[in-house]
Order: sequence, then structure tokens, then C-alpha cells
Amino acid sequence: MTRDSQHITLIEPMELLGKVEEFRKQGYRLVQIHCTKGDGTYEINYSFDLDYEMRTLRVVTDGKTEIPSISGMYWGAFIYENEMHDLFGIRVAGMNIDYGGNLIRTARKFPFSQPAFRGEGPCPGE
Repeated sequence: MTRDSQHITLIEPMELLGKVEEFRKQGYRLVQIHCTKGDGTYEINYSFDLDYEMRTLRVVTDGKTEIPSISGMYWGAFIYENEMHDLFGIRVAGMNIDYGGNLIRTARKFPFSQPAFRGEGPCPGE
């Protein structure tokens, strides 16, 4: 795989299932689902691979919008989806296995939705 073979497509949450189904029918495998928090939004990347060509679907959400599960098409997606819920508080509807917020034990709920750093001051230069 090279950098030239990566493609990222920004989609709305309601488009997710249709786009993922297209990948599944073409034979793509799910590589990863990754969530990160930006300035008041969450970016969720769904990456797929076929013959060393990576395709990524990017969903940007406010964190309150429910995201449909793709675990009906890619069974193993449930682990990523439970992780998104437990760490970021992203609500995922229709997971094939839903741990109900108990996949990852943390000291406080949804720690990555408002990260705090103990004992650390501001970064130098700030």
C-alpha cells in the first residue's frame, strides 16, 4: 500500500450503512474503526481494504447523533463500536453484541469525551 492508494470520503451518518454495504458487496475487508474528538465534534473513520487499496469513510458527528452499527455486515465491528461508546460516549444503534457500557472499565464515564490530564500544567509556550 502506498499513500497514493488511500481515499477518504466524508459522509453523513445516514449514508453509512449504504456505503458500507457497497464495500462489503465488492469484497472489501474492514481494517479498523477509529474515533477521535475535535473541537466539539467527533470524527469516526471506517477503513476498508481490497487488494492493498485502502478506502476510508469519515463521519463527523456532534456526539449526540446516534450512529448505526455496521456489525450486521462486518461482525467484528462490534468491538470497535463498543469501544467508541465506552470511551467517547458515541451512541451506536443495533450492535450485534452490546456490552452496555461495560466493555472497558474506566474511572469515569466516557473519558475521551472530555480528557483531563492529572498534575500536568499547560504545554510550554502556552
